[in-house]
Amino acid sequence: NIADMKYSVSPVVKVAVKAKDGKDLPKLVEGLKKLSKSDPLVVCTTEESGEHVIAGCGELHVEICLKDLKDEYAQCDFIVSDPVVSYRETVAEESNQTCLAKSPNKHNRIYMQARPLEDGLAEVIDEGKIGPRDDPKVRTKVLSEEYGWDKDLTKKIWCFGPDTAGPNLMVDTCKGVQYLNEIKDSCNAAMQWATKEGVLAEENMRGIVFELTDVVMHADAIHRGGGQIIPTCRRVMYAAELTASPKLLEPVYLVEIQAPEGALGGIYSVMNQKRGIVFEEMQRPGTPMYNVKCYLPVVESFGFTATLRAATSGQAFPQCVFDHWDMLGADPLDPGSQSGKIICDIRKRKGIKDFVQPLNEYEDRL
Repeated sequence: NIADMKYSVSPVVKVAVKAKDGKDLPKLVEGLKKLSKSDPLVVCTTEESGEHVIAGCGELHVEICLKDLKDEYAQCDFIVSDPVVSYRETVAEESNQTCLAKSPNKHNRIYMQARPLEDGLAEVIDEGKIGPRDDPKVRTKVLSEEYGWDKDLTKKIWCFGPDTAGPNLMVDTCKGVQYLNEIKDSCNAAMQWATKEGVLAEENMRGIVFELTDVVMHADAIHRGGGQIIPTCRRVMYAAELTASPKLLEPVYLVEIQAPEGALGGIYSVMNQKRGIVFEEMQRPGTPMYNVKCYLPVVESFGFTATLRAATSGQAFPQCVFDHWDMLGADPLDPGSQSGKIICDIRKRKGIKDFVQPLNEYEDRL
């Protein structure tokens, strides 16, 4: 039994491959299996849309893997998509209204609002310091002391999502609703579904708190089963996200560049082209080399190494590691903005309607 090796890098650059000829598909799948055995860092997965995705730690890495796959393992022709980057969806402020959705049989109504998580809390949840399996008393202490939550509210966290441990919360703020616990499971299921595929581009949500403000239910248990509650709850979450000024988060690399003093000008000019931010440069004591640290959006990192080497005539050595998620300022609901274009591209790739559906698709009138 060979233990997994621990890497300091994580696979963030993905390409999708599909066989040129339909009958070569088994060869390709077999080849992918061999590839993932031969290189322990590559992650080969099959998306829900049925495309095979190869994830590597950078552009060069993925390129080499594809070459190996073509010549050695699969020995067939395949089509490779452009490298794709995964985004996250979030909200920037509280919902400007309470959203309401009715169940298909019109007997149940769910009211909900969304608001952003406090700064730093999403990262703490990602690291697993706060999660669904915590001791409630410890969680209450941390949330109320460090993040200013109300103590009663922390006891009413229903679930985390996506995958029951992600950085989104559902909180029950209802007052005196009967039979509320009977629909708790259905709401949790809806939460997992909604946070896995957000309303903007069916990407994962991150850093959103959904507050269940009121529920009106049918007195008869038959009329409030999962089939009535789950889709309703999911729709009202989408509506709440849309009313809380939704935003996109993009992944950002931490780039460490080692270069001599003469190459620093080239580094800065490349960083400016690529929306990068240099935040630290240090000279190594006793050497002419400088260590430059900067943040670079993963989207801009394709072809970055080549551009950097060209600008510094091969003297700069970059290393990229995934660091954090950064909010895109533009309004994603405006198709002309930068976020809007990104969303349009993602939606085209996933084969869904090109633009975000308007609020009245998800929200009902009283």
